[in-house]
Amino acid sequence: MEFRVLGAVSALTDGGEQIPLGPAMRRSLLAMLLLRPNTAVGVDRLTEALWGEEPPRHSRTVLQGHVSRLRALLAEHGAPAYGVELVTQGRAYLLRLPESLVDAHRFEELLQLARGQRDPGDAVSMLREALSLWQGPALAGTVYSTLMETAAHMLQELRLAAVEELADAHGRLGEHGTAAAVLHTEAIANPLRESLIAVLMLALGRAGRRSEALDWFHRTRRLLADQLGIDPGAALTDAYTALLRADTPQAAAAPAPVPTSSALVPSSEPQETRRAQEAREPREISAPAVAPHHIAAVPQLLPRRPGGFTGRKDELAALDRATASGSGPIAVITGSAGVGKTSLAVHWAHHRRADFPDGRLFVDLHGYSAIPARDSTSVLREFLLALGVPTERMPGSPDAMGAHYRDLTSGRRLLIVLDNARGSEQIRPLLPGGEDCVTLVTSRDRLGGLVASDAARPVPLAELPPAHSTALLSAVLGPDLVAAEPEAAARLAELCDGLPLALRVAAARLVTRPHGGLAAFAGELADEHSRLDLLNVEDTGVAAALGLTVHHLPEPARDMFHRLGPHTGATLDTGTAAALADCPPGRATVALDQLAAAHLVVETGPRSYVLHDLVRLYARTLAPGHDPDALLRLLDHRLHTLLAACAAAEPGSEPCCTLPPGARHSVAVRTFTGRQDALVWYSAERDTLRGAVEAAAAAGMHDRAWRLVLLQWPLILWQVRDGWVPLLEQGLASAELDDDPGAQSRARALLGWVLSEEGRPEEALVQLEHAPALAARVGDTAGEATALINLAVELMRHGGRERPRDLLAQALSLAERAGLTETVTLAHLHLTHHFLAVGAPHEAADHAMRGLALAAPPLAAPRRVVLRTLYGKALAATGRTGEAVRQLDDAIREAHAADYAEGETEARLVLSVLANR
Repeated sequence: MEFRVLGAVSALTDGGEQIPLGPAMRRSLLAMLLLRPNTAVGVDRLTEALWGEEPPRHSRTVLQGHVSRLRALLAEHGAPAYGVELVTQGRAYLLRLPESLVDAHRFEELLQLARGQRDPGDAVSMLREALSLWQGPALAGTVYSTLMETAAHMLQELRLAAVEELADAHGRLGEHGTAAAVLHTEAIANPLRESLIAVLMLALGRAGRRSEALDWFHRTRRLLADQLGIDPGAALTDAYTALLRADTPQAAAAPAPVPTSSALVPSSEPQETRRAQEAREPREISAPAVAPHHIAAVPQLLPRRPGGFTGRKDELAALDRATASGSGPIAVITGSAGVGKTSLAVHWAHHRRADFPDGRLFVDLHGYSAIPARDSTSVLREFLLALGVPTERMPGSPDAMGAHYRDLTSGRRLLIVLDNARGSEQIRPLLPGGEDCVTLVTSRDRLGGLVASDAARPVPLAELPPAHSTALLSAVLGPDLVAAEPEAAARLAELCDGLPLALRVAAARLVTRPHGGLAAFAGELADEHSRLDLLNVEDTGVAAALGLTVHHLPEPARDMFHRLGPHTGATLDTGTAAALADCPPGRATVALDQLAAAHLVVETGPRSYVLHDLVRLYARTLAPGHDPDALLRLLDHRLHTLLAACAAAEPGSEPCCTLPPGARHSVAVRTFTGRQDALVWYSAERDTLRGAVEAAAAAGMHDRAWRLVLLQWPLILWQVRDGWVPLLEQGLASAELDDDPGAQSRARALLGWVLSEEGRPEEALVQLEHAPALAARVGDTAGEATALINLAVELMRHGGRERPRDLLAQALSLAERAGLTETVTLAHLHLTHHFLAVGAPHEAADHAMRGLALAAPPLAAPRRVVLRTLYGKALAATGRTGEAVRQLDDAIREAHAADYAEGETEARLVLSVLANR
C-alpha cells in the first residue's frame, strides 16, 4: 500500500489500484493525517484545514462523516494488513501506519541521505530518486485553506532545495550543462526565486553559455521591478558580477567565431542585437567588432513548421479568404489559451511561403506570458535589422523607426506574423506600409479595436472536434498506439476538451509512461481533482496557460473568474454568475462579456455561456477561501430557478417541496415562457444540476441536495426511462442524512415509480411500500396520498385487484379532505384505470368524469388528455359510442395543441379500435 501527497493526494493498493477517496474535503482530511503520521491531529486543527477560520455550523458532523467513510475505504482495501489504522482519540484522530508508506517521508529520508554523501555521484542518484517521487504540485486536489496552502508551500520549498542540491552535485562532477538543464524548468516555474536563478546563471556560465546566463539576470531584474518593485538581492547580483568578471573558467573562454554570412537565426534574437547588448554591459568582455553586413533581401524569421498539425481545414480556408482581399490585409486568429493559434498561423505561413517572395517576419509579443510583453520599439529594431538596416544606421527614435519600417515594407510582398498580442495598441505600430503585405495576428483577446480601426478580419479558433483530436493523438503518439485503443483515445480526447495543448501534454505524458496505456491514463484523467496536474509537463501545461490569461484580465472579469470555482457544470448564465459572485446581474453581465472576449467562456446566446471543463477546474483552484458562502448562494439560486421551472412545466401543480429554512434570496431568477421552455432548460442543465447535488452532498448540505433532486420531477415525468435511478438514490440518501421523513417518502415514491418503469418491479416495491408511512409520520397528506397512488399503480401492474382499489380509495379520501385538487384528480385517473382493468366500465366512467370535472386549466394538459382517453374507453364499454368518440376527438385536439405526441397517439389508437368494431 502507498500514500501520496507529492502531487495529487491519493492512496494506492499493493497492485497499484487507486482507492476512490471521493471529494476534495476527504482528500484534504487524509492529507492532514498523512503530514503528521502516528500523531493525533485535533478536530479544531482539521476543521481549520478544511474550512478555514469560519467553518459552517455543521462542520463537526461533516468531518465525522468523512472520517467514517475514509476508515471504511481503508479497511475495504486491506489497509490493516499493512499496519494502517485510522483511530479516534478523544477530540482528535490519528492515522497509524509505517511512515515508509508515505511518499513525503521517503522523499525527506532520501534528501537527508544525499546530504551526507561525499561522492557527488551517489548524491545525484539519491536526489534523482527523491525527486522522481513528485508527480505534480504538492497536496493537489485538496480544498483551499491557509493551513493546506502553508503545508504545500513547505513541501515545495523542500523540493526546490533538492533541485538546487542536485544541480550542485552535477556541478561537482563537472556536468555543468546537465546542472543547467536541471535548473531551467524550475526557473521557468519560479521566476522570482532569486537563489534558484543565481545557481542557474552560474551553471550556464560554467557551461560556456555566458550570454544566456546574463539574459536570465536581466529578465529576472525586470520581473522583480515590475511585480515586486524591488532590486535584485545579493545572491543574484553576486552571480551577475561573477559572470561579468569571468570568475568561472568556462566563462572566460574565447567567444565563438562570428559568422560572416548575413543569415539570421530564426528562433532567437538577431545576432547584431545580442552583440550590441553585450557590448553595453559594464565590465563585460566585449565581442570583436563586427563590420556592417549587406542588406538581407529575404528575411525568414518564422519558427519551424509545427509537428503533428492536423485538421483545421475550415480555419485555413478562412485565413485564405481573410488575406486575399483588401489593401494590406490583416487577419486576427483568436481563441482560448492552448487552442493552437500559433500552430495555425505558423502552419499557414509555411504553406503559403511562395506567396511572400520578399520574406516573412515573426515575433512573439509575449502579451500573455510569464515575462514582460515586448515593447514595439524593440520589435521594430529587430524587424529593421532583419530587413537589412545596419546597427550604425538604426534610427534613433521610435517614431523614426516606425517610419523607416513602413517605408522599407512598402512595395514588398511580406508576411508579418505578430504572435501572442495582448491588445490592439501593441499591434498598430508594427503594421507594415505595403499594400501587398499581409499581417497575421494571434491573440487570446478579440482585438475589437483593431477590427474597428484597421479592418482586421477575425478568424475564431475553437477546440478540435473529436475526430481531429484523436488524429492529433495519432500524429504525436503514432497511429498504432491509438488504433489499438480507439475507445480510450476518444475518451482521452473528450477529457482534454479537444484542446490541442492538453492533447499534446497528454501525449507527452504517455510517451514517458511506456508501460501504461491510453485507457489507464484516461482513467486517471477522469478524476477531476488531479486532471490539471496530469496535464502538465515541465514548464508546459493547461493551468499555466490559463493562468496567464487570467492574470491579464480586467479587474471585474478576474474577480468573477476567481468566483466561478464552486460552479458545477458547463452551462452558465448571468443569474448563476451573479449568485456566485454575490453581485448585481448587470455587473455579472459585464464581467462575463470580458471573460468571453478572453475566450475563457463561450457565449451561446443572450445571457448564456459555456464553461469548458478544464477552464472550470482551473477556476476551482482559484476559488477564494474567504467566501465559504459561495456554494450556498449557488445552491439556493438553483432551488429558486427549479421552482420557477416546475411552475412552468406543470402549471397549476403544487411544488413537491419548499425552500429550506434560511435559503438565500436570488436576485436574478430565470423566467420561463411555458412547459417547453422549462423542459429544454431542464435537459440542458441536467449535468450541471447533478453536479450541484454532488457538491451539496459532499459539503454536508443535505437539506439542499434532496430538494435539488426532487424538484427535477417534471423532467423525470417526461423522460422517465432516462437513467434517473442514481440521482434519485442520492436524493434519498441525503433525505435520510437530513432526517426528513417527508422528503424520504417523496424520494422513495419517485424512485419506486422510475424503477418500475425500468422493469425492476421487486426493487420498486421495496421503495414504494415504505413511502406512505414515512409521509404519515410527519403529517404530509399530499405526500402520503401520492405514495399510496404510486404503490397501487405498481401492484396493479402485477395483477393486484382488491389492495390497489383500497389504496387508491384511501388516497382519494386523504386528498379530498385536504383539498388537494391535483392529487384528487390523479386518484380518479388511476381508479379509472383500475376499474377498466377489472371489467367495471360504469365505475370507470364515473371516476373519469369526476376527474375531468376537476382537471380544468391551468392543470397540465397531459393529465386531461389521459382522462379523456380513459373516459372514451369506459363510455365505449358501456355502449355510449357517440359520447366516446367526442371525448376521444377532444383528447386528440388537446394533445396536438399541447405537443403531447404520446397522448395523441394513444387517443387515435383507441378511436381506431372503436371505429373498426
